[in-house]
Amino acid sequence: MSTSDKPETGKTADVDAVETQEWLDSLEAVLDREGPERAHFLLEQLTDLARRSGSNIPYSPHTAYVNTIPPGLEPRHPGNMAMEERIRSYVRWNAMAMVVKANKHNPEDGGDLGGHIASFASLATMIGAGQNHFWHAASEDHGGDLVYFQGHSSPGMYARAYLEGRLTEEQLDHFRQEVGGKGLPSYPHPKLMPEFWQFPTVSMGLGPLMAIYQARFLKYLHARGIADTSKRKVWVFCGDGEMDEPESLGAISLAAREKLDNLIFVINCNLQRLDGPVRGNGKIIQELEGEFRGSGWNVIKLIWGGYWDPLLARDKEGILRKVMQETVDGEYQAFKANDGAYVREHFFGKDPRLLEMVSRMSDEEIWRLNRGGHDPYKVYAAFDAAQNSVGQPTVILAKTIKGYGLGAIAQGQNPAHQQKKLDIDSLKGFRDRFNIPISDEQLEKLPYFKPAEDSPEMKYLRERREKLGGYYPSRRPQADEQLKVPALEVFKAVLEPTSEGREISTTQAFVRFLNQLLRDKQLGERVVPILADESRTFGMEGLFRQIGIYAPEGQKYTPVDKNQVMYYKESANGQLLQEGINEAGAFASWIAAATSYSTNNRIMIPFFIYYSMFGFQRIGDLAWAAGDMQSRGFLLGGTAGRTTLNGEGLQHEDGHSHILASTIPNCVSYDPTFSHEVAVIMQHGLKRMVEDQENVYYYLTLMNENYPQPGLKQGDVDGIIKGMYKLQSTEGGKHHVQLMGSGTILREVMKAQELLKQDWDISSDVWSVTSFTELRREGLDVDRHNLLHPDDKPKVPYITKQLEATEGPIIASTDYMKLFADQVRDFMPKERTYRVLGTDGFGRSDFRYKLREHFEVDRHFVVLAALKALADDGVIDKAKVSEAIQKYGIDTNKANPHHA
Repeated sequence: MSTSDKPETGKTADVDAVETQEWLDSLEAVLDREGPERAHFLLEQLTDLARRSGSNIPYSPHTAYVNTIPPGLEPRHPGNMAMEERIRSYVRWNAMAMVVKANKHNPEDGGDLGGHIASFASLATMIGAGQNHFWHAASEDHGGDLVYFQGHSSPGMYARAYLEGRLTEEQLDHFRQEVGGKGLPSYPHPKLMPEFWQFPTVSMGLGPLMAIYQARFLKYLHARGIADTSKRKVWVFCGDGEMDEPESLGAISLAAREKLDNLIFVINCNLQRLDGPVRGNGKIIQELEGEFRGSGWNVIKLIWGGYWDPLLARDKEGILRKVMQETVDGEYQAFKANDGAYVREHFFGKDPRLLEMVSRMSDEEIWRLNRGGHDPYKVYAAFDAAQNSVGQPTVILAKTIKGYGLGAIAQGQNPAHQQKKLDIDSLKGFRDRFNIPISDEQLEKLPYFKPAEDSPEMKYLRERREKLGGYYPSRRPQADEQLKVPALEVFKAVLEPTSEGREISTTQAFVRFLNQLLRDKQLGERVVPILADESRTFGMEGLFRQIGIYAPEGQKYTPVDKNQVMYYKESANGQLLQEGINEAGAFASWIAAATSYSTNNRIMIPFFIYYSMFGFQRIGDLAWAAGDMQSRGFLLGGTAGRTTLNGEGLQHEDGHSHILASTIPNCVSYDPTFSHEVAVIMQHGLKRMVEDQENVYYYLTLMNENYPQPGLKQGDVDGIIKGMYKLQSTEGGKHHVQLMGSGTILREVMKAQELLKQDWDISSDVWSVTSFTELRREGLDVDRHNLLHPDDKPKVPYITKQLEATEGPIIASTDYMKLFADQVRDFMPKERTYRVLGTDGFGRSDFRYKLREHFEVDRHFVVLAALKALADDGVIDKAKVSEAIQKYGIDTNKANPHHA
C-alpha cells in the first residue's frame, strides 16, 4: 500500500473515489456559480439531514493546515512594496541596535538591562502593514483605532517612532534606563509615556481580556448615543504562548455572543514561548482554530507565504497538504533553525513524491519558502478581510519565525526570547540580510539608521500616516470636555442622620448616592454601574428597570418577574453592565470606562461593586494595569471586613483588600463607617477625577450591616477626606485614652468607649479613621520632605497633629489585618503607646458578635487593650487588666486567631 493510499489517522478510507470526485465537482460548481454563502447553506442542510437521520456525523472545527484566503481571492496590495520593505528593514535594524546597546556591560552594575529582539522580529511585517494601511489615529472624522501591542514588541514601536521624529536618538540610547527622565520603558506603559502608549499588555494575558471588553464598551457608547464608534476597530496582538494564560481565552465567547465585529485578534504563532516550543508535539494554530471557531469567531489562518503558492497549486493529490498537516510544531521550529538542505531532507523527504516536486529547486530556494506572517501580500489580505468582517469578531492565526532575520544565533532557537546580544558576525549578517547602509567600520558602534528627511522612504512613511490621521500609537492624556460635579449638598439624603429607629448600611448609602448622581442632567448619562451578578446582594436591583441592563439585541423574552416593580429589564441602550459571575471581565469593563476620557474623549464614571474578598486578590494584576493606564473611577468592596459577612465563611471574608489596594500608588482607598462619610468621599473623588481630571481611582469598602447613621457635622468634611476626624468624646474620667477605628469595627470602638467610662471611669476620644492608607501616604510625604530639607522648619503629618494635643495611649481597631492600622505607627506622637487590634487569620461562619470575639476585635478586647496600654504606661495597676479579663469572660487559653 503506497503512502497516498493510507487513510489519515481517525478518518475513513475513500471506498469510492469516483463518487467522491462527483460530490467535490458539484460543490466546486456551486462555489463558482453561486458563491460561498450558497455552498455553506447546502452543506449545513446536508449535515442537518444526516444528523436528523441518526448518523451523528461529528463536526470538526479544524480546517486544512493552509491559508484561509486562497491566492485567487487576495486583494491587490495598494502600497509601494519596495518602499515598505526598506522602511521595515530600517525599523528592524534600529530596534535591534537599541536592545543590543542597552545590554553592553555596565561596569558599575555588572548586570544586563534585558530586552527582547526576537518578538518584534517575528511581528515586523504585520506591524508595518497596520501602520501603513489600517490603523487610524484619532482625528475629526475618525475616533481612532485602538491597538493592544504585544508587550515584547515595544523596541520595534520605539524604532519606528524614531524614524518619525517622535523619539530622539538619546531616548533610544536610554532604553530601559528611565530614572534620569530620558529613557524608554521596557514595555507599553501609559503611566511612563502618557502621550504614547495607550494600553499596558504585560503581564501577558491581560491584553486579550481587556481588548474584548474595550470593543464591547465601544459598542455600548454607540448604542447609548454618547459617541459614534462605528468606524473604529480594536486590534490586539498576542503571542501563541500567551494564549495559555486563562485570561487570554476566558472571554472569547462574550465577543462572539455580542457580535463584536469591531474586534480583531492577531495571534503571532511563532511556535515558541520562553523555554521551548508552545506545542512541540502538536499544532498550536490548529488548536487555537478549534477554540475560536468553536466559540463563534471568524478565523483566518495565515500560515504560508507566497513562495509556497506554486507548490500548493501543483499538489493535485494533496500530498503536500497531508505532510503539512502531519508535521508537528517542534519539527517546524527545527526547520527554521537550520537550512534549506535540512528542510529538503526532513520535510520534503517524508514522501518521495514531495522530493520529486522540489527536485529542481536549490537549497536556497527551499530555504526561501516563507511563512505567511512574513509575506506582506498575505498579511495585507488577512488584515483587509478581518477589517471587513461583519457580525463576528475575527482572529488571524499568523505563522511566523521567532527571531526572524537574526541568523543562526537566534532564529527559531529556544533561547531566542532572551536574546539581547549579537556578535559581530551576526550583526554583519543582519545588516546584509536587510540591506542596511552601514559600513563594517561603523558596526562596532551600532549606529541607528535614519534616511534623509527628503528621502523617498521618509516621504512615503509620513504620507501613509497622514492618510490615517497621524502617528500611532498616540495617547490623549486629558479629555477635551469639561464636566461639573454636583455640590455636596445635592446628596443631602445621604448626609443627614437617620430618623429614630431607622437603620441603613453603607451599601445602601452608596446606592442612594448613585441614584442621586444618575439624576444629574450632565453626569447622569456618564455613570456606568458594573456588577458581577450581585445586584440583589447590594440592593441595586432597582436599577434594572430604572436604567436597564445593556444587551445589544434588547430583551427577546418576557422576564419571569415582569409583574414586580424591579423586574429584570435588558435593553439595547441599557446603562448597567451586568457581567455575570465574572470579576475579571467586570473589572476589564470598568477599565474600559475608566479610561474612556483618553480612548474616546468622553469622560465616563464607572462604579464596580463586588464582594471585597473577591476583588483585589482576584484581579490584582488588572488593578495594577488600571493604575498604569491612569484609570479614573470607583471600585466598591461590598460586604467588607473579616466579620461583617456573618454566615459565609473563610473564602468570603475579607481582612486584607485594603493592604493590597495600598500597594497601588494611584489607588485612593477608604474604609468608611457611616453614610455621610461615603457621600463626602465619593463627591470629593468625583471632583478630583471628573472636574480636575486627576489620574487616580478610588477604592471604598462598604458593609451590609444596618445601624443608625449620625449624619455629617459641621467641620468634619476636611478630616473625612484626609483620613480621620474626632467623632465623639467622654469627659471626667480618672484617666484618658484615644480610641481609633474604621469600618464596621468603629461601632465596637464606640461601645468600648461606653464600657471604659461605665466600668472603669476612663474617658476617651473616639476617632473615625476613614483611611489609614491615606494617612500613611501623607505622613510619608512629610517625612520625605523633612529628610530632603533639613534646614527648613520640619513639617508635621496630619495624623500627628491631630493626636499631639490629646492625652493617653492610642488604640486602633479595624476589621482588617493588624498591618492595616499598624502602617501609621511611625507617625504617632513621640513616647505615646500605640496598640493595634485586627483580624489576622482565616475567616469562618458565625454571628457577627461571635466572629468579633474570635478575632479579638470586639468591644471587650478594645477595653482590654486600652487598660493594658494604661498599665504599660504605669498609669493603672496591672491587676485591672486581669480584672477585665475575668469581668468580660475572655478565654485566655483559646488559640491565637491567626493560627486557628
